[in-house]
Order: sequence, then structure tokens, then C-alpha cells
Amino acid sequence: METIKADAGLDCFGLLCPMPIVKTAAKIKEMQVGQVLEVLSTDEGIIEDMPAWCRATGNEYLGVEGSGGEYKVYIRRLA
Repeated sequence: METIKADAGLDCFGLLCPMPIVKTAAKIKEMQVGQVLEVLSTDEGIIEDMPAWCRATGNEYLGVEGSGGEYKVYIRRLA
């Protein structure tokens, strides 16, 4: 995966589902269309939850980095 430059970050370390999604939804509303959000999470569920949330909300899922309990997920605001 090529390096993605995030415009903003969101620390969700230690939070379990659904809180990373809830916090992502709030943070993405503060951003402009086209900007990229990097979400840091320890919840393995984010690997499946975030792409599903992006499909449901019309935002672009750019991918995930990491394994073993630490993940960086990238989302571009489209809606």
C-alpha cells in the first residue's frame, strides 16, 4: 500500500465497537470533502466495520495498515 497523507487523525486506541465508528462519524463531519482521515485503532473489528460504514455513508475507504492489534485506517470524505 502506498503511503497515504492524512489531513487529520483520530485516536481510538482502547475503544471497542461501536465507538471507533461513532467517533469517526463525528470527526468526518468536521472535515471538508476530499480530505483524508487516519483512524488509529486497537479494535480488530475495524477491519470489517470501517469499509461497511464507508459504503453505507458514501465515503471512500482507502485501506488499512497494521496488524497484531494496532491498525491505521484511511477514509476520504466524499459525502
